Amino acid sequence: MGMRHTLKARRALTAVAITTGLALTVAGCSGGDDDKSDKENTGSTSSPSTTEDQEGGEDRSGGSQTPAEDEVLAEVTGGDNVTLTFNSAVRDDGGFLTVTGKVKNGGAKRVLFTSWRGDEKELQANGASLAGANLIDKASKKRYLILRDTQGRCLCTQFKGGINAGEERPFFAQFPAPPEGTNKVDFQIADMPPAAIEISEGE
Repeated sequence: MGMRHTLKARRALTAVAITTGLALTVAGCSGGDDDKSDKENTGSTSSPSTTEDQEGGEDRSGGSQTPAEDEVLAEVTGGDNVTLTFNSAVRDDGGFLTVTGKVKNGGAKRVLFTSWRGDEKELQANGASLAGANLIDKASKKRYLILRDTQGRCLCTQFKGGINAGEERPFFAQFPAPPEGTNKVDFQIADMPPAAIEISEGE
């Protein structure tokens, strides 16, 4: 099953979970007390527990998570010489945004990504994953947290066991969609530099 078909199936299962309450107002989008507020306001927000864990760049249905687009929207490199490349950010009629791309470990040792799962208690079971990612709409001063099911599993790729030196893996992450008219957001995770990505419209 291809990436596009896999995501369409996931959209049908998770669309009911998306609420406007996931869009949280952020004052300045600079962390501090805002981070604490985000955690408190999103701890009980969840989507139906129909999502399979994502491990190693593939879901359990066998569908590859290889990005459908070769276009590069943005690329950032952080500590341990880890690079995130963003290939697409598609807003769906169902009310959510799917971000796809690749993560590469350009360092000399395996990276476990433990800080990427976020600080929220309910996200700790995600292990090495993109669970702690969020999108920032600077114009509206809003933060969009990654979607998760009722058991706290993120709708995102998990990197079980980390990524070896020199290895590259595809990823995806799903968020509540910013309203129409918002065409650019910043993708943020852990201590990686923010990546400005442009939103496109889905089919």
